Amino acid sequence: MSRIDPDRLGALLGPQAQACRRAFTGQEGIALGSFTDHHLHLHLVDEHALPSGGIAAALDLGGDPAHFARRPKHGIPHVAYAGAFLTVPGGYPSFRSWAPAQIVHMVTSPSPDPGVPGGARTSVDEMADAGASVIKIALNIAAGPVFDEATLDAIVASAHARSLPVVAHVEGDGMTRLALQSGVDALAHAPFTEQVDDDLIAAAVAGGQRWISTLTINDDPAIAIENVARFAAAGGVVLYGTDLGNGPRRAGLLVEELQALHAAGVRGPALITALTDPWPAPRPDTAVATFVPGPPPEDEAAIPAWLSAATVVPTEELTTHEP
Repeated sequence: MSRIDPDRLGALLGPQAQACRRAFTGQEGIALGSFTDHHLHLHLVDEHALPSGGIAAALDLGGDPAHFARRPKHGIPHVAYAGAFLTVPGGYPSFRSWAPAQIVHMVTSPSPDPGVPGGARTSVDEMADAGASVIKIALNIAAGPVFDEATLDAIVASAHARSLPVVAHVEGDGMTRLALQSGVDALAHAPFTEQVDDDLIAAAVAGGQRWISTLTINDDPAIAIENVARFAAAGGVVLYGTDLGNGPRRAGLLVEELQALHAAGVRGPALITALTDPWPAPRPDTAVATFVPGPPPEDEAAIPAWLSAATVVPTEELTTHEP
């Protein structure tokens, strides 16, 4: 591989990018930070295929808390999780075929007291005690009832008292605003059913809310891409996420999601940041990096396709150099 200008490499991919050689195969390529998919469902995904597809860490946003509590805490992919969806009786996703009963938890009371069955605090405590790194709530008024403001506020307050951020599935008119007003820390999907006005985007950015992309789960991602474009341009934090498990897609980096992010203006170093942001949990103890064999692309537009060759490797296999 011919000499790579480190300044050009940094401008193209960000400061983490380094030219290197992989000892195990002798390949030369580019090492990046370890990549995270910030939204998937492991009970619907072949998790063992994630590292070979470039994903070193994953955030499960809806799974069986008892399963995750028993799961080994080390290894690749490193997994952080929300545990079960918190929702209301009859609310999303309790009626979906992909959502067995153990991944849905009904909140029936705004009670802030511990130990109250179905209470907001008890529900949060159950997920936290199972090792959750985030709390996931459903605000899908397009599919059924959602929390009243008192219960929603109590859930958010209870989560924050346990130092846990709250992630919301928002779908339907007014749900993005409701999530922001209640103090929700992140959206599990960039808003895709309503155009978010500029004032609301400014408030979300000012409040430090994060948006997880999942742009390509929709047949027509135009609304979500337009919302993300304005959110990112205003300084909002966008995280790469796919909702893997939602439909028959390969386990690993999804080029189509990367291309949609590029179309929304999340490009170059910003795209790599969306992939390597460690939120909401620390990186795994095992030192790994995402490695892409061969030279870097010539321009930002080629980065999504170039990343299709990414794989996760131990950093001890990599020798950085300036060829």
